Amino acid sequence: MKDTAKHQGLRNQLVSLLQQKGITDKNVLDAISKIPRHLFLNSSFEDYAYQDKAFPIGAGQTISQPYTVAFQSQLLEVKKDDKVLEIGTGSGYQTAVLYAMGAKVYSVERQNELFKKTSVLFPKLGIRPKHLSFGDGYKGLPLHAPFDSIIVTAGAPIIPKPLMAQLKIGGRLVIPLGEDVQIMTLLIRKNATQFEKHEFGEFRFVPLLEDKN
Repeated sequence: MKDTAKHQGLRNQLVSLLQQKGITDKNVLDAISKIPRHLFLNSSFEDYAYQDKAFPIGAGQTISQPYTVAFQSQLLEVKKDDKVLEIGTGSGYQTAVLYAMGAKVYSVERQNELFKKTSVLFPKLGIRPKHLSFGDGYKGLPLHAPFDSIIVTAGAPIIPKPLMAQLKIGGRLVIPLGEDVQIMTLLIRKNATQFEKHEFGEFRFVPLLEDKN
């Protein structure tokens, strides 16, 4: 589990690239400069870990490209101690970024192989999510709701109703919507029944699967 000065240099370059691509949230950029992304990847990809690319991580899933992680994180507008629900722990990299941003992270993963991996990895890196669970992300985590914000890290054909219900008034839900290509979508909960919707262009994600493992 080595994190060297060379890795830090590569992270600094990545942060500069993300700034050029329009990421301005200092909290997001600081988190990306801190988190050793190479430790979340299969070691055969280590040399490429700080390129702005997605990579396979097993179980048919990918680690999102850093720009996507930064973009979604920026849309959340995380404040210290915000309760954030993450649907799709995956490699754990997005979880780690949110944790570094000061969030209390509750994360759900439906692939047992990935759930087991992150459960072992986080303690080694000193990353302490509030709650990690193995289950169906479509259902959210009603026992821990409501959340200040919710992030979905897989493409979804619709916005799952339980996730909308688990968002605080004033809370933000960031989800890539669509089948083959997704539109990054932000919902802001205005009151018990109303949500304000914003769209931010096309991204590509692996699909969010319901009731499967």
